Amino acid sequence: MNGYHALTPEQAENVFKLIGRDWMLITAAGKDAAGRDTVNTMTASWGGMGVLWNLPVAFCFIRPQRHTYTLTEQSKRFSLSFLPEQYRAALRLCGTKSGRDVDKFAAAGLTPVFEDGTPFVGEARLVLLCRKLYADDLNAAKFVDEGLLANYKENDYHRMYICAIEAIYEKDEEQ
Repeated sequence: MNGYHALTPEQAENVFKLIGRDWMLITAAGKDAAGRDTVNTMTASWGGMGVLWNLPVAFCFIRPQRHTYTLTEQSKRFSLSFLPEQYRAALRLCGTKSGRDVDKFAAAGLTPVFEDGTPFVGEARLVLLCRKLYADDLNAAKFVDEGLLANYKENDYHRMYICAIEAIYEKDEEQ
């Protein structure tokens, strides 16, 4: 990938900092309601990375009303992009506006880029290209700690995606 160099999963940064504090953009491509090709991104701070089925994996959660959910459902691949701190306002915008109503890339000053058909955010300092392996909806009856149900006042339980991390790229320093 031009302007980036590859990392192994073991070289990636602290996942708690990346996802919980820095936040990530989940980016997917598909068709909009009118059948046009589209790409959308959304901010997320829930997820993780690890090893499952002898593969490096990432997992993330998307509520069904999100536009990115629709696109993620349509595609086999999506990306997780981590931006420098100077893009905090862009991350906030991408977490509060719907891609159905606004072109988030234009509004946030971000650039959609594709690598082998998988979209990601061009301003990212770190990119994970992911392939879906498993998806399942969280279920109220399965919560052991029922206090967590307070996160779902609308009963809009996230869909969990577990995906293989197919590549990790870090932006070259001179970029």
